[in-house]
Amino acid sequence: MGVPLAGLIKGTPIVLEEMKGKRIAIDAFNTFYQFLTVIRDRMTGLPLMDSKGRVTSHLSGLLYRTTNLLEAGIRPIYVFDGKPPAWKHATLAERHETRRAAGEAWKELSEAGAPSEEILKAAKMSTRLNDEMIRHGQELLALMGIPWIQAPSEGEAQAAWMCSEGMVWSVASQDWDSILFGSPRLVRNLTIAGKRRVPSTGAMHDVVPELIELKKVLPALELTREQLVAMAMLIGTDFNPGGIRGIGPKGALKIVKEERTLERILAKAEEKSKWNGPEPKELLEFFLNPPHEKDLKIEPSALQSGKLRKMLVDDFEFGAERIDKAITTLEKLQPRADGLGKWVK
Repeated sequence: MGVPLAGLIKGTPIVLEEMKGKRIAIDAFNTFYQFLTVIRDRMTGLPLMDSKGRVTSHLSGLLYRTTNLLEAGIRPIYVFDGKPPAWKHATLAERHETRRAAGEAWKELSEAGAPSEEILKAAKMSTRLNDEMIRHGQELLALMGIPWIQAPSEGEAQAAWMCSEGMVWSVASQDWDSILFGSPRLVRNLTIAGKRRVPSTGAMHDVVPELIELKKVLPALELTREQLVAMAMLIGTDFNPGGIRGIGPKGALKIVKEERTLERILAKAEEKSKWNGPEPKELLEFFLNPPHEKDLKIEPSALQSGKLRKMLVDDFEFGAERIDKAITTLEKLQPRADGLGKWVK
């Protein structure tokens, strides 16, 4: 979920064409959850599944959205989370319980014949991502010829480092954490851009990508990057959920601008409530210098059309016509490979 900074940080609308030819490091887990949440039956809340009961919503979203990005000339690189730091365990446990409770509510609402809007809302809140889904997504990307990176820890930290080193132009995620990790750029709404339905009214609206640049964020807030991280710590991050009770984004910004140093910021904030989280200096250091992999190979590989079709049509039972159409599009955009993954000239 990340830190709620939308009320303080404003992005600039950007269209896909403006990112043509640019490498974008995409937060894989964040994107998978988007597809698993959105691609569901509106009446029952059920995700796409094959006859074996395996969820395929994320594969559908990954195939078609990635193909759209490639058509726009964008060069995506998916970055997957590695081992979470111990500080994140409380957040992960809380999310697990929220999803479990939502799953029970979904079942009860369905059995009671509740309105479809209530059923769908509970279903979306119950969204889970497991190791099998991740493995299938990585296999799909490999067959499409799309590079993906396994981060040692937080995927957004790895992506932020890649952006700061010039390996990619921007990070793409719905969360704000990559900015805290020092990414020069963040693109939000990249993988969900287009027409979307407002759950409460059913009306359609446009979702457009927006660009957030660290070099503009810091002077606009009159903060250094360290102070930006300190502000996020007061609000609450995935590593100290809840932050300091009673302090929201505007209150945190006011304290940080007045007090400036971490020690004074915490002393002032703790007048409201005690700090609840890891040692503050350690958490600050984690954001400023997170674990990341430096030895990276991020070049695309050849599209393996035959294996891709076999996976999606024969194994996961996608409709052959739509998959063949997507593969035809991919063949126009990327080099092809034979069944063994060798280049076809």
